Amino acid sequence: MSLKIKDRYKSVRVAIASSLLMLCAVAHAEGTLFKVPTRPEVKTTLFWETVEGAKVTVLLFPGGAGGFGKFEDGKATGGNFLVRSAPYFIANGFNVAIFGRPNDMELGWAERTEPTHMTDVRAVLDFVKEKSSAPIWIVGTSRGTISAAASAINIQDPAIAGLVLTSSVAKYDTPGTVPRQNLSAIKVPVLVYHHAKDGCKHCQAHETPAIIKGLSNAPVKKLIVVDGGANPTGDVCAGQHWHGFPNFEREAISQIAEWIKKPIN
Repeated sequence: MSLKIKDRYKSVRVAIASSLLMLCAVAHAEGTLFKVPTRPEVKTTLFWETVEGAKVTVLLFPGGAGGFGKFEDGKATGGNFLVRSAPYFIANGFNVAIFGRPNDMELGWAERTEPTHMTDVRAVLDFVKEKSSAPIWIVGTSRGTISAAASAINIQDPAIAGLVLTSSVAKYDTPGTVPRQNLSAIKVPVLVYHHAKDGCKHCQAHETPAIIKGLSNAPVKKLIVVDGGANPTGDVCAGQHWHGFPNFEREAISQIAEWIKKPIN
């Protein structure tokens, strides 16, 4: 391997100390991978990418069992809708933080509302607040909406400016489903964004109004159902089918970003 190639792939390990925690990061040209201590002997991965002068930070919760794929050349490589759409948030002037996964568990259905998960989320949120003073919007997709809603309910932090739920888990008897959470405790603006053709049995568009109904104390709440995109492939509950807004990522994030900038009913 030539020195040029070696230099290209060389990473720099940086130890960051604070009064509360020690962080180990691998820095690249664009994004950064952090391993944030969130519980004793437990670290949770976090992808972090900044924009100069950003007025908003989005904390993204992917679906599935959590995580954002591999970290290569400063990018998260996962195929989840929010992960592959991170560059569009950046293009809209937002800092991007992607919640990964703790090293001791996968994030199933019920786990995403448990105190252990909330402890990890709170620690990651505190870290993000140290990195930027910009208001934080929590954004979840698919199973990540369970985490996102639970975080907005259980972590009453003034830094949380709002909540966005895409491809929400809305089936009433699914563990952790958003409509059965204590949505009345959410007191920030909420956008529910869904694809009309979402074929996942846990995430049917016709069940999303129950989320809006439950948000009785949200100052602003909006349901947007879209029908754009093309060429869905694979599992109907996976990121490349309508569930993940295929070939509609740029438009979807543009609409979401504009709403975040100016939330309206």
